[in-house]
This record gives sequence, structure tokens and C-alpha cells, in this order.
Amino acid sequence: MDSTMMTAGERPARAGAWSLKRLVGSGDRIGKLALPFLVAGIAANVAFPAVFAVGGPPAWLHVASIVLLVPGVLLWASSVVLILTKVPRHELITGGPFALVKHPLYTGVGLFVLPAAGFLLNSWLGVLLGAVLYTGSRLYAPAEEAALAEEFGAAWDAYAAKVWLPWL
Repeated sequence: MDSTMMTAGERPARAGAWSLKRLVGSGDRIGKLALPFLVAGIAANVAFPAVFAVGGPPAWLHVASIVLLVPGVLLWASSVVLILTKVPRHELITGGPFALVKHPLYTGVGLFVLPAAGFLLNSWLGVLLGAVLYTGSRLYAPAEEAALAEEFGAAWDAYAAKVWLPWL
């Protein structure tokens, strides 16, 4: 699946000029939700490292973390590249990791990168932070998806019907 490109004449009036808000989407709200957990979690981890320790990690958790981290970083990085290149041109992103899930950046970081990095750093805090980030993305996804549906109309509907894992 390739990105659906809208020419200047086809763009909805709402699209307007490129803006940071269009690029960030729900990220600012998700960040505001996750930031207190991040600050409190890091402070607690520094103050009481034994409470957060996972014991090493053991060999199986080390391997599992690497197995999760690699695709998570690839999912995140490819999402960032697509967002930075397609959103300023007012293109609906439907290819790459967006063909798998509607919100690959949040899914990759929340479910793969943060938990795996936490375990590799001998802390379960990454699982908590990943869960908060992912939960925030799910809370704000309906509003973001409604805005995309309004802006891209039938192209969004076609994309939403074809994405492999629409609930992630």
C-alpha cells in the first residue's frame, strides 16, 4: 500500500499550511499524560533501585527484550521517517508500518521499545511507562482518527478497512 496523495486542488480547506500540530497529532496530549509517570518513575527508580530491579535480567529476558527491541525501534524509526516526509505534504500515510497498525509510532514505543529497554536496564519501569504511553495513545486515537477521516474522507475509510491490526 502506498500513501494516498492529495494535490493542492483536492486538499480539504482544513488541511492548510504545514504546522507542528499536524505533525505531532495526539503526541502532545499523550506526552502530557505519560510525563508525570516518567518523572515519578525515574525518581523512584533512582531512589529505590532494588524495588524496580528485575534481577539482571536473566538470559531468557535479555534475549526476549532484544527480540522486542529490534522490531520496536524499526517500527518507531520508519514511522518517524514517514511522518516527517508525508505529513508536511498533506499525504495520508498508508504504507510501511502504517499498513500493519494505525498508530505504529505509539505502538512500537509503548509495547516494544520501553518495556524491552527497561528490562535491559534491569528495571520493570519500562513496562509501566510503555503501558501508560500505549493507554494514552488509545485514549486519544478516536479524536485523531476522526480528524483524519474528516480530512481524507474515502481515502481514510479505505485505509482503515485494510490495516492489518486496526485495534493496535
